[in-house]
Amino acid sequence: MNKKDLAEIKRRFHPEHNNITCIQGCYVNNQGEVISSFTHYLQGMPQEEAEKYLSIFKRTLSGTQGQNLLDIDFTPEQVMESPEHQLLTALKDCALKDEAIVDAFFRQIRAHLQWEDHYLILLMHDGYDVPYRSQDEQRVTEMSTEVFHYILCSVCPVKLTKPALSYDAAENDFRNKESEWVVGMPEMGFMFPAFEERCANIYRALYYTRDTAVSHDDFVDALFGAQLPMPAAVQKETFQQILQETLQDECSYEVMQAVHDEVMEKLEERKAEKNPEPLTVTKEDVSMVLAQCGVAPDRMTAFEEKYAQEFGPQANLNAVNVISPKQFELRTPQVVIKVSPERSDLVETRIIDGHPYILIRAEEGVEVNGVNVNIQ
Repeated sequence: MNKKDLAEIKRRFHPEHNNITCIQGCYVNNQGEVISSFTHYLQGMPQEEAEKYLSIFKRTLSGTQGQNLLDIDFTPEQVMESPEHQLLTALKDCALKDEAIVDAFFRQIRAHLQWEDHYLILLMHDGYDVPYRSQDEQRVTEMSTEVFHYILCSVCPVKLTKPALSYDAAENDFRNKESEWVVGMPEMGFMFPAFEERCANIYRALYYTRDTAVSHDDFVDALFGAQLPMPAAVQKETFQQILQETLQDECSYEVMQAVHDEVMEKLEERKAEKNPEPLTVTKEDVSMVLAQCGVAPDRMTAFEEKYAQEFGPQANLNAVNVISPKQFELRTPQVVIKVSPERSDLVETRIIDGHPYILIRAEEGVEVNGVNVNIQ
């Protein structure tokens, strides 16, 4: 799913813009025991309460693609006969009305999810009457291409708040407020099937993880029978280590700046083209930049071999896992310098009197502790 697909589905999570048939919930303690299970219907639910549920589901489709949002692909064999795909399909087809199927799904999660906290599993079904879209991208609500049926699952921590003084309006005074179990925003979740080119793709699901360093492999394997790519945070750290280890003394500021600038330029081009697909970077893309920086051939070969070993020979990395589009940072043990990612050209390195220096061109607007200063 690309940004355009996600935006279209996320607009559904409004009290007046959805056709959610029901919400199934299962509240579990940290021992894996069910405390409560329930079925809710948005129709007739107080608006504030309905909006809380919709907010949780919407968050499950939020974040950065390739980091928080990951595609899970099913093979044709899995679609035909795997029990994981059959269970997901059965949930969608019954619109969560078959209690035995819903209970089997909740049991599957409880059996493979170990948490220190209590947690709440929320599961919803929606039928989206996909409006026709003309060639000039105009929506024609009266005309529909198909109804997109999908399920969305959110797994949320439930934590006990601390006792505190709270204002009691009836008594116009402050009283002690007891601890309460409160539902947090989702830690993980998924949508099935994927919504691509404005229709269902039963060969793909979209997985959400709040923490980009954790993918909950057991949970994913149990529900989808598939493996996720390396977590985004680990992927980024691994890429950085590969550059440092293989280039050795040729891993200079200029090389890192060139890699950053090349990816940023491609991201800006994609944004200008209004291309909703996430940008990926290949081993060949990075090698080309290294060659332009004059990196020795043997170091480039070492980089390519290590890259293939860690990620796979033909692996494409999401661009946001190679660089930080919102940040360009230089760090020493004593100083941290943060530069606008579009202006890495303001920074250069030099050797002065035998000592390495980081130089920043500062023509105007220099502040020290919030005070404008002049550089003499």
